[in-house]
Amino acid sequence: MKYESDLGQVIIEKDGQERNCDVLFTFDCEELGKTYIGFTDHTISENGRKNIYVKSYNPIVGTKLEDVSTPEELEMIGEVLTQIDQDNKINK
Repeated sequence: MKYESDLGQVIIEKDGQERNCDVLFTFDCEELGKTYIGFTDHTISENGRKNIYVKSYNPIVGTKLEDVSTPEELEMIGEVLTQIDQDNKINK
């Protein structure tokens, strides 16, 4: 699975407010027929790490972001995040 990084910004609604988020990566999953986008609002979680959100979208139809909803998607996204983390450690 190939991903792209540093792709700009996306605006989301969180806690009733619009927030500008930096896009960290996008990737396609041919098996599920979806495109995914990973982004951050630069908030920090309780464990001290930056919050990263992943949603799916259809780049042909529009940019409406959809929640990740199935165990298969969650597992696949976990694998992608692990790969991105490993790639970043190698490139440092």
